[in-house]
Amino acid sequence: MGGVVVVEKMLWKENTLPKSDKEKSIEFLSIDKVMKAKKFHESFSEYSKTPLVNLNELSKKIGLGGIYIKDESYRFGLNAFKVLGGSFAMGKYLAKRLDRDIKDLPYERLTSKEIREKIGDITFVTATDGNHGRGVAWTANRLKQKSVVYMPKGSSIKRLNNIKAEGAKASITDLNYDDAVRLADKYAKEHNGVIIQDTAWEGYEEIPAWIMQGYGTMALEAIEQLQEIKVSKPTHIFVQAGVGSLAGAVQGVFASIYKDQCPKTVVVESNVADCFYKSALANDGKVRVVGGDMQTIMAGLACGEPNTIGFEVLKNYSKAFISCPDYVSAKGMRILGNSLKGDKRVISGESGAVTAGVLYEIMTNEQYKDLKEVLGLDEDSRVLLFSTEGDTDPDKYREIVWNCKF
Repeated sequence: MGGVVVVEKMLWKENTLPKSDKEKSIEFLSIDKVMKAKKFHESFSEYSKTPLVNLNELSKKIGLGGIYIKDESYRFGLNAFKVLGGSFAMGKYLAKRLDRDIKDLPYERLTSKEIREKIGDITFVTATDGNHGRGVAWTANRLKQKSVVYMPKGSSIKRLNNIKAEGAKASITDLNYDDAVRLADKYAKEHNGVIIQDTAWEGYEEIPAWIMQGYGTMALEAIEQLQEIKVSKPTHIFVQAGVGSLAGAVQGVFASIYKDQCPKTVVVESNVADCFYKSALANDGKVRVVGGDMQTIMAGLACGEPNTIGFEVLKNYSKAFISCPDYVSAKGMRILGNSLKGDKRVISGESGAVTAGVLYEIMTNEQYKDLKEVLGLDEDSRVLLFSTEGDTDPDKYREIVWNCKF
């Protein structure tokens, strides 16, 4: 007789966390501050808006009014969105060193001989599963500066080599992600470096805030692109969370712009690194930390310690938190990579496709009927997703999509 296969379920919790000062929590993500980041990104010759893909056929098939997915595999030729945060934070750091406003320091000015002589040599340090570190290394290379990158154990050799190709001193450690962050911070302090990390902790909040402002470029682009196709605004946003910087940035930008009419935002995590979901379960307004190896195919989400400023934004504004197993992400990868006739194919990696998998499960799996009702998902719903990475590890992508692993 065959064994019983137990399929893990998605777990969810509606947001009932006690609120703090809502408006104050998103001040740093105001439209004027985020627009500065967008203008800075536009000054790079590699800049162009990434596509917003209208999955009209998929939305009709699963009973929604529209699904729109931002395809970040085209971002600056780096196959992921992360460079938006690191590059802006590094630009802001240099502007602060020069006592200048970032709006007066576009890329060409920032890399001029005059500015380079004033700044001198800087080593930017970070920890990453791959995409953020590649963005930091890429930006440091263009700024003619150095970078040091630490990766957690189990990281992809392909992603490591991509980082090294940008000129970084990079290595895979025997630590989990959060401990790799601590190692990067220690190295920066001991070697007079500058840590560029998208997670915040007490005493380290300025640079993570700049990174989140940088991520805001993606949200502003999506709003512009939705308006171009006559969609006034989405009713729902599904966004993935590792430390929560991306989720907090997207939530904060939309809350800043739409105020009380903000779309319902759903935060999605891996079930082995679900610190926001566990914080929501505790329901006391305090962050919960997840430890251990956090082995998941969603490497970009394998973070157990929340960004403190991102947490404040999400607890104040988000609708629900979902903890999901790897097979949900794998399903999202297959759905997006094997599109229905009439829809454009999207190559989305393990951390990029999870929200598509979650949305599909909610709309087609009867066991999530209660969640569907709580979120108010129906034929009038217009849902915005972010595919945060393409096939940044091509071998892993094919293993999952071709060989049906997970």
